[in-house]
Amino acid sequence: MEKLTNKEEEIMHILWKLKKAFVKDVLAEIKDEKPHYNTLSTIIRNLEDKGYVSHNAYGKTHQYYPIVSKEAYKKRFMTQAINNYFNNSYKNVVSFFAKEEKISVDDLKEIIALIEKDKQ
Repeated sequence: MEKLTNKEEEIMHILWKLKKAFVKDVLAEIKDEKPHYNTLSTIIRNLEDKGYVSHNAYGKTHQYYPIVSKEAYKKRFMTQAINNYFNNSYKNVVSFFAKEEKISVDDLKEIIALIEKDKQ
């Protein structure tokens, strides 16, 4: 699975949300600075070349849909991030978020309870 650019990832989130969409539908969902229609069409075709989306053709118009699930992408992305930034240590991940105050003691207790429940 090839790495996506930030813009490609943004487009994938829209396609995952819509399930099937024409370029104009994707364009309508973009909240920030909207790219030109042709630029967006090129980005989506690049996603197709990378194996993330496919299409149904209706004459000269294409309706695109994701062929890589959000869950599969998330798993791959998280595994790479943990490997690249945290030395493949989930303990280091949790420590990082605790130090950054992004996770509370109650959250940690809840995670521990879930782990202990799964082991029983």
